[in-house]
Amino acid sequence: MHHSIEVENLHFAYPDGHPALQGVSMHIAPCEKVALVGPNGAGKSTLILHLNGILNGQGSIRVAGLPVIKENLGRVRASVGLVFQNPDDQLFSPTVYDDVAFGPLYQGLPVEQVRARVTEALAVVQMTDYISRVSHHLSMGEKKRIAIATVLSMQPEILVLDEPTAGLDPRSRRSLIHLLRDLPITMLVSTHDMLMVSELFERMVIMDEGRIVADGLTRELMADEQLLTAHGLERPWLSNIQ
Repeated sequence: MHHSIEVENLHFAYPDGHPALQGVSMHIAPCEKVALVGPNGAGKSTLILHLNGILNGQGSIRVAGLPVIKENLGRVRASVGLVFQNPDDQLFSPTVYDDVAFGPLYQGLPVEQVRARVTEALAVVQMTDYISRVSHHLSMGEKKRIAIATVLSMQPEILVLDEPTAGLDPRSRRSLIHLLRDLPITMLVSTHDMLMVSELFERMVIMDEGRIVADGLTRELMADEQLLTAHGLERPWLSNIQ
């Protein structure tokens, strides 16, 4: 079976020798939405940065059917849309239009096609009216949506988000959860927001100390309080979690 993300026995150590990933293996099917959870320092962000070749460890990674190797990095990065925790890391142009157009322009698309991509991406994140706004004048929730649009404009096969609800007020958080729920795309989301995980993701992967320590149905893993406690996680208080 073709998987959108295939990671096999991935190892990575930082220059100081600290082992950040220790034999990580994970498969994600097309259009599957998976939550990646664990304490700080578990290796979640390190794993994410391997999926489009920003980091390069030892092991095998394939995304969208492509091996993540130097020769394929251009195609891999077009296939994997990475949304960072801080949207200011992705918004650097004079206007929202320029930010969302940057990727398609970099891909060499003609101006008319770029304009269509921008219009479509902003419509998906419900930010059409913001096309002429200055990105840095927007709220955190608005910036997060625009950051997602900058990735969607490149029409990736896979969307990878790092802490998408961090720093959001309740209304913005709820709005973003609805947006993620409605996107018909393969999705891997690293988060500490266990309430969002319980609402949005059928499958949850728990990492700790550079290893995957559990991978299964969210409702089953959430019910295992001993497991969650052992890996620095808290079960959200939701009446619909059995």
